Amino acid sequence: MTDILPAAALGTASPVAARAARRRAALHWVAVHALSIAAALFFLLPFVFLFLTSLMTDQQALTSDLWPHQWAWANYDKVWNTPGFLTWWRNTLLYAGLGTVLTVVSSLPVAYALAKFRFPGRRIALMAVISMMMLPPQVVVIPMYLFWAKQLHLSGTLWPLIIPMAFGDAFTIFLLRQFLLTIPREYLEAARIDGCGELRTLLRVVVPMAKPAIAAVALFQFFACWNDYFGPQIYAGENESAWTLSYGLESFKGAHHTNWNLTMAATLLVMAPVIVLFFFAQRAFIEGVTLTGVKG
Repeated sequence: MTDILPAAALGTASPVAARAARRRAALHWVAVHALSIAAALFFLLPFVFLFLTSLMTDQQALTSDLWPHQWAWANYDKVWNTPGFLTWWRNTLLYAGLGTVLTVVSSLPVAYALAKFRFPGRRIALMAVISMMMLPPQVVVIPMYLFWAKQLHLSGTLWPLIIPMAFGDAFTIFLLRQFLLTIPREYLEAARIDGCGELRTLLRVVVPMAKPAIAAVALFQFFACWNDYFGPQIYAGENESAWTLSYGLESFKGAHHTNWNLTMAATLLVMAPVIVLFFFAQRAFIEGVTLTGVKG
């Protein structure tokens, strides 16, 4: 009998000890990740507020309520069917998509030359690229506008914003160059020995190895074009059919300044593609950003 009691006592104490251990582990996890949890809530709560407000009725959106009494999913349908909204979407996709492709295609050969070629004036060219990164776009906006609007008569379109991307971007060139410096020269020399020219070496050897960096700069450029407000305001503001989502959203907000639910719904529809794209491409994005700063 005396031998059975300790065993029974251990059997009843074991679940209690296990629960206590799990509780201590949970508290330890919360203590270690407290700062991360606070930061996540800091960034997440505004999106929750936007979403909940977008599903309120017109009357409730003007109150201090935080939770919808009636889920008005029709708000998104109203925004989507707003005259011009689909045109803004099309223009933004054209601007962001074509601009991203042109920027990457034009910047990669320049970055490859600065990273792997040895030629007179190489350092001067690199310093010129870095200097262009420091030049605010507002400095050249007046002469650029006069050139595109008065000389080429492209005012009222997005082409003054898209065409320059075919000539490279300083920030993209610099980031790609930093990554290409990490590619061993032995790979390039082996390709040349096999008879590959420089263009074929770039396409067959460098591009596959530089996919993380290319994905990172492509996402950078896509986000910049998608969120660009200054450029469309300067060149396309006079033509409503050439507006982008960022500029059209400002007009939508002005027309529905008392309908906060519709404004929040429109804001979420504008942000949704960027959030979804980053969610699926975050691994390549983070890897590319990390690797582009490995070697200077």
